[in-house]
Amino acid sequence: MPTAAPVAPRTQAPPSAHAPAEVTVVDPALVKRAVKAAALGNAMEWFDFGVYSYIAVTLGKVFFPSGNPTAQLLSTFGAFAAAFLIRPLGGMVFGPLGDRIGRQKVLALTMIMMAAGTFAIGLIPSYATIGVGAPVLLLLARLVQGFSTGGEYAGASTFIAEYSPDKKRGFLGSWLEFGTLAGYIGGAGLVTLMTALLSSEDLLSWGWRIPFLIAGPMGLIGLYLRMKLEETPAFAAELAKAHKDEQSRPKVRLREMVTGQWKALLLCMGLVLVFNVTDYMLLSYMPSYLTSELKYDETHGLLVVLAVMALMMCVQPFAGALTDRVGRRPVIAAGCAGFLLLSIPALLLIRQGSLWAIGLGMAALGLLLVCFTASMPSALPALFPTRVRYGSLSIGFNISVSVFGGTTPLVVTALIGATGNMMMPAYYMMAAAVVGGIAVWFMSESAGKPLPGSLPAVESSSPSATQ
Repeated sequence: MPTAAPVAPRTQAPPSAHAPAEVTVVDPALVKRAVKAAALGNAMEWFDFGVYSYIAVTLGKVFFPSGNPTAQLLSTFGAFAAAFLIRPLGGMVFGPLGDRIGRQKVLALTMIMMAAGTFAIGLIPSYATIGVGAPVLLLLARLVQGFSTGGEYAGASTFIAEYSPDKKRGFLGSWLEFGTLAGYIGGAGLVTLMTALLSSEDLLSWGWRIPFLIAGPMGLIGLYLRMKLEETPAFAAELAKAHKDEQSRPKVRLREMVTGQWKALLLCMGLVLVFNVTDYMLLSYMPSYLTSELKYDETHGLLVVLAVMALMMCVQPFAGALTDRVGRRPVIAAGCAGFLLLSIPALLLIRQGSLWAIGLGMAALGLLLVCFTASMPSALPALFPTRVRYGSLSIGFNISVSVFGGTTPLVVTALIGATGNMMMPAYYMMAAAVVGGIAVWFMSESAGKPLPGSLPAVESSSPSATQ
């Protein structure tokens, strides 16, 4: 019975003289398994970020007692940002490791660490119980999470990109961010339900621990899914090449990942900047902005953002398919132009305060954000060749996220506190859009093309390939 090899790429004769001599034939069943495991695993990792962001006000009271609510929120987001500051270190460890021992093994390891860090937060005693030890332990748990996440997004997007046929890479990659949104919605929905059902005293006393404790078993599920996967055909080819050269593993130096790819790294950092500043502004900061800065009802504010994320999930796969038809560059450019022109009107609508105005403003920002969430999982891996893809993407992605994305809630809260200008979120998104637009101008179109360093990838049409 013929089967499609899950590890090594298969070749077939070209249909014409103009076709490439070899192609990678991917099994649709294996592709679906790879996308599902990467997306579900990503959802479980981002479940924590959704919970942490939506319950930030309560966490501030638990771990950072103060008479000033703004100071509490700043301290909570400071611990949030600290996890992002260590992400480049995690990227520098896990990225090169993924290019040496394989994508699947490293993704399983990051899942274990993330689940452990998240579960640990739910066990930490409050400040009232152990004093300054509480915020210290919270910070340590967040650092474990941040270190593990340093290898997560680059690995998951690389995994899906290297498994996908060239003509469907945008559509299949978009499911990674579908998983991210699902994780956010799971975390946000649970916090919203708890906020509605529990009294403020119960939520502050013990209720806030529930989402973090749930994340432990969820992480085990994600680990199981990832352990069932095979290596990508692209990495299998690199491994076969190393064996041919009498090496046990591909040998890639850190210098090759950085100095050898500096132009691609700069493009990556610019694209990730606009992607993550707008992402964290909308999904992480806005719930607290509505509650703490605009004094909006907490439950209704959470429900509005939850609805926006559900809308984004519905649009996400279609937008991913659109990038396969019209290209990544036009879709990303549209998102940058939209944030540059519409950030101020959208925030003015949100500040108007009525439910319809907040919903309309948030929906506009959410649909613009889809331009990035649908494009980046396929556009970013295509910036680098297979040999250094995981490592270079991890380094560029995490430096940009750490400096600009993860610090967005902290920086914007501080800017509002320093200037009193409630329009700072709009100005910050507009500045990010300018940087993203410059990056789009210089990037090459990758839609429908093979990944650098890899053979063209096509989808198998043989029914027996999935048997």
